Amino acid sequence: MKDAVGPVLRMSSEVDAIVAAIREDNPDQEVEVVDRGAYVRVQTPGFMRLTRKTLAEQVGRDYELRELEALLASFAGRIKTSSDEIVWALETRTA
Repeated sequence: MKDAVGPVLRMSSEVDAIVAAIREDNPDQEVEVVDRGAYVRVQTPGFMRLTRKTLAEQVGRDYELRELEALLASFAGRIKTSSDEIVWALETRTA
């Protein structure tokens, strides 16, 4: 995928719910999931958002975004976090 951004998640029981939340929060994006056994790469072209609200709905309980940090092995793109959402975006620089 060209200009891919997004998380690389360690395998856990919550990975399917996290992927479902990413799909829900990015309805106009192509979401590609690459399962490598021990980890899952989730990516979209250029921009991805994941909200705490959607993640909690998919996991089925209150979910703090800081809990996701334990599963986050790596990521592509520039990451911006708040208490309500995580955004991955393509870093563009102008000279």
